Amino acid sequence: MSLAAWGNVGFGDYAAYSGREGAGLFGIRAANGAGSRNAMEKNMSEVVGRRARGGGGSTRRAERTAVSFETARFIQRNIPNFEILNEEALQIIEWNAETVLEEIGVNFVDSPEALARWRAAGADVQGERVRIPRGLARKLCATAPSHFTQHARNPERNVEIGGRNLVLAPVYGPPFVRDAEGGRRYATIDDFQKFVKLGYMSKWLHHSGGTVCEPTDVPVNKRHLDMLHAHMTLSDKPFMGSVTEPSRAADSVEMAKLLFGNDFVDQNTVMTSLININSPLTFDSIMMGALEVFAKANQAAIISPFIVGGAMAPVTVAGTLTQVLAEVLAGVAYSQLIRAGAPVIFGAFVTSIDMNSGAPTFGTPEAAHITYGAGQLARRLGLPYRSGGSFCGSKLPDAQAAYETANSLNMALLAGVNFMLHACGWLEGGLVSSYEKFVMDADQLGTLHHLAQGVIMDTNGQAMDALREVGPGGHFLGCEHTQANFKSAFWRSDLFDYKPFETWAEEGARDTQALASIRVQKMLGDYQAPALDEGIRESLDAYVARRKSEMPDAFI
Repeated sequence: MSLAAWGNVGFGDYAAYSGREGAGLFGIRAANGAGSRNAMEKNMSEVVGRRARGGGGSTRRAERTAVSFETARFIQRNIPNFEILNEEALQIIEWNAETVLEEIGVNFVDSPEALARWRAAGADVQGERVRIPRGLARKLCATAPSHFTQHARNPERNVEIGGRNLVLAPVYGPPFVRDAEGGRRYATIDDFQKFVKLGYMSKWLHHSGGTVCEPTDVPVNKRHLDMLHAHMTLSDKPFMGSVTEPSRAADSVEMAKLLFGNDFVDQNTVMTSLININSPLTFDSIMMGALEVFAKANQAAIISPFIVGGAMAPVTVAGTLTQVLAEVLAGVAYSQLIRAGAPVIFGAFVTSIDMNSGAPTFGTPEAAHITYGAGQLARRLGLPYRSGGSFCGSKLPDAQAAYETANSLNMALLAGVNFMLHACGWLEGGLVSSYEKFVMDADQLGTLHHLAQGVIMDTNGQAMDALREVGPGGHFLGCEHTQANFKSAFWRSDLFDYKPFETWAEEGARDTQALASIRVQKMLGDYQAPALDEGIRESLDAYVARRKSEMPDAFI
């Protein structure tokens, strides 16, 4: 896609060339993109139990008959973060970012309430331009929490966002889907539901995500209801709210209250949302309106610039990091003007541009430099960090996709990312959610879990008993230490083929995409919905039906 064409499309995180993760293609608007844990889980269980109508027997029966499968806990890093910037470089970027806010300023478009809030806070407001005095944005950001819990309806799947943790969520925003059988096509609500099921069944994914694909067969003004309903009923992992219009953010909060209970939502974070900045230095009324809804309700927001270096930011790493920091400072500060203490995440979606074609590039060293640097800046602000994903520009789940994705995933792990959106399923620069690549990526996320464990140096890890038992010239296959550890000693792919050539050939000489197609069908065939109280389900069904009846269909 040429540089000139970017303004004519809008879909997400690169699926949004125009700067909004999860906006729609060809005019189709889409989704953009404390306390004791045990006590909170107990509180949640009590709230849901009180709200259940007709007792809880049906739920307990469903739990006894549900398919059992393993889901890994969110990653807790035991490895150091990779820090590419020295202290002098960090101080220069921080000084320059505050200079941008003070001298150049940011635009808040069609947002009179935002302008009034900034004026009252001490900013210089001229028209839609807000110039923020040096130190003001950073002071406001100080009230944002350094970490928070996002609760799932299954408390065992709560996630801790911040610190040394990494939470993995699937692709977000593509208007197209692809599979080996049907090829590339517009996504439907059936596709959306299938991706939610795959996310629920995927061992290494901790989060159900948001707009895993854009269901273009449902009216734009109503599809958020169906998407939220799918996340709430087809999975019991945490999920994201809708941000494409403030009323849709409000629907997200109201549906969450039906699922979790009013009091629980008022006191806890149960949703994360993606608030994109229209880089460079522009905040629009849709995103700010959605941010206001979520911040007021104490629900989390990712404040995320959308950067394609050379188009939406300077071509240099330091210049881009300066802009990213300035935009995040302004966005996070504004969230704290809405509600001090509201949970927010420092976001950075950054890629570079092919200067010959104008197309985005992924898995590049420049993107890695920016991702590493932004992680350092986020930690100095004391904020959780969002970046990374299974990024690639390939049209197919092929070698290009694998190289670029592997570079991007490992970069994000080492950068100290706390919340990784697009962790699996991303294809064609974010235009496509791919079934095969979803399960290929989701399988590879297991490597991040094992890398993050670091080197275990306990008595078992030192393996001195094995070394003594085997001695010179022996082998370790049959020794007691190997027998005790072989099941968990090495990460093992659930997808790749490691069989001898002859066996592989006899079984059809299947490549990874073919194996992934088989795995997709198996996972969907094995899927069973997690138990949900029938009273809550009825409430959600009724809310969706009522809200749909209150407005005519709109496809733009």
